[in-house]
Amino acid sequence: MIYDLHTHSTHSDGMLIPAEVARTAQVQGYLGIALTDHVDSSNIYHVLESNLKFKDWFNKSSDTFKVIIGVEITHVNPKDIAPLTKIARDNGADIVIVHGETISEPVMCGTNRAAIDANVDILAHPGLISYEDACYAAEKNIYLEITTRKSHAYTNAHVANMARKAGAKLVIDNDAHGPSDFVGTDKACKIMLGAGISDDEIKVIINNNKIIFDKAIGGKNG
Repeated sequence: MIYDLHTHSTHSDGMLIPAEVARTAQVQGYLGIALTDHVDSSNIYHVLESNLKFKDWFNKSSDTFKVIIGVEITHVNPKDIAPLTKIARDNGADIVIVHGETISEPVMCGTNRAAIDANVDILAHPGLISYEDACYAAEKNIYLEITTRKSHAYTNAHVANMARKAGAKLVIDNDAHGPSDFVGTDKACKIMLGAGISDDEIKVIINNNKIIFDKAIGGKNG
């Protein structure tokens, strides 16, 4: 897991300021991360402005480790996901993630489908995602997330199975909120194996993270 596309700083509910998040990941062997702090209508502009300023400063002085900036649209009414996605993209977000229907939090029913409708990049920890929604994600080239984060990981096996049946693409992320959440490549691979994901599938998943990161770092904000 060379690139992590789902991390949080003190700009939402993370424990570390952005520089600390980046340094922690770098020490753990990553080559880059996406800062994707939680947002809704109350903070999306502020979070993006602050984190994009950090990205500009950090990437100028870092040769081997890079940061991209996204948002994780979280616990909003499903009908608000599309307009918030547009705001994020219009204000410089490199990627957009939606906090999916994990079984460990009371996310509104319909969030998974609304995220796919909105053409986000990654549907994070989508819980007991339906086969129909997995097929829809595959059709729209939206990635489903396998996560290493605690209770969100309870449904990894289901997500992997639905993605396999539907032909949807997967990524692997830490959803890091603190230093101990960066599990590293070896443990991440073991978590995927425990979810019934094969060695060959793991290689594809890890490369998917790289594909998304490379596309973002080479884009208009790279």
